Amino acid sequence: MKQSFRAAVGLILLITLTFSAGYFIGHDTTQPQSVVQAQGDDATEELFAPFWETWTLLHDNYIDPLDDDALMEAALNGMIDSLEDPHMGYIPPVDYQEVLDSLNGEFEGIGATVSQDEVTGALEIVRPLPGSPAEAAGLLPGDHVVTVDGEDITDMDQSVIISMVRGPAGTDVVLGIERAGEADVLEITVTRDRILLPSVDYEILDGNVGYLQLFQFGPTSNEELRDALIEMEVEDLSGLILDLRGNTGGYLDVTLDIISYFVEDGLILIEEDAEDRVEYQAFGNPVAPTVPMVVLVDQGSASASELMAGALQDRGRATVIGVPTFGKGSVQTWRRLSNGGGVRITISQWLTPSGYSVTPDGIQPDIVVEFPDLEPGTPYSQDIDTQLQAAIEALIEKTAPRAKVIP
Repeated sequence: MKQSFRAAVGLILLITLTFSAGYFIGHDTTQPQSVVQAQGDDATEELFAPFWETWTLLHDNYIDPLDDDALMEAALNGMIDSLEDPHMGYIPPVDYQEVLDSLNGEFEGIGATVSQDEVTGALEIVRPLPGSPAEAAGLLPGDHVVTVDGEDITDMDQSVIISMVRGPAGTDVVLGIERAGEADVLEITVTRDRILLPSVDYEILDGNVGYLQLFQFGPTSNEELRDALIEMEVEDLSGLILDLRGNTGGYLDVTLDIISYFVEDGLILIEEDAEDRVEYQAFGNPVAPTVPMVVLVDQGSASASELMAGALQDRGRATVIGVPTFGKGSVQTWRRLSNGGGVRITISQWLTPSGYSVTPDGIQPDIVVEFPDLEPGTPYSQDIDTQLQAAIEALIEKTAPRAKVIP
């Protein structure tokens, strides 16, 4: 028996904005906001005097014409890069609205989650999701993207790569792919499409075990997941598998709401900033507080996914199966600038209920199970998914009926 619950007809997902970093956004702060300019007090004017002196010297003396926007954006990037926080960054105006659209689940792209290799700079395809343009073009998990439209991208900034891969629906992008078993770089053409990012997909497996995959913690993911749990009649199931593999994160408030569906009460998150420590309690709106539960994670599970897996693990609510997660325990706020661009700024870190920070080691599974190394071109099936099969086995063992005691 199989049922489906999708946010849109046709499962077409994104090339993830944040790559390996994941994203975790505090309290709906992604809405465009104007920043307040710093007051021009004497100390600030003195501090920035060398900057304006250099600006003037360049304009008066440099041999070639100058692009003022490029100079300004380079200064912004340098300021943020000096903090050496990989989860912060400046986003130019041409990309900022697309960023906001992607966080809300709709934009134009190819439909694959990726992570960036810190050594080679290549983008590894984590998974082209079902129904996506990336899947239709034949991209495979483990493929490494090294060129976009013939241009080497391995030394480029992430935001530049994003702008190259994305584009209007119906247009093509040619990706140069290094693939295991292939001596030469493959050129694969992907036709972009309008991306509608669903949050939830589910089915009922043999043995009355529910399988629910959460793709993101988007603005309506909590409502979609709650509807799915109710439709599944989750408390009547023998067990529930929550698949967070490849889920790179989302909104803090949505994440807290979803965790609260699975626990009656108690501590679910600790958040710390420069001055305060806030402990979040379950909201008291459980939908599935008692069904036996397994959470699946992998190296693509980041940020909000790690928060959820860690909270359910610490509370003894679920068994975590898979491989260690990405290891991102910080919260970012997004702010629009007066030029139409924006910045994302780290504002806090979060800890699991036991006080554990996932940075840098990630959530450690209770049962470590690697995904199998598949030959290129091998189609996905549940039978070859060793992590999923381990989850099913764990639930069967936990929920096996007890022998009746006959008086």
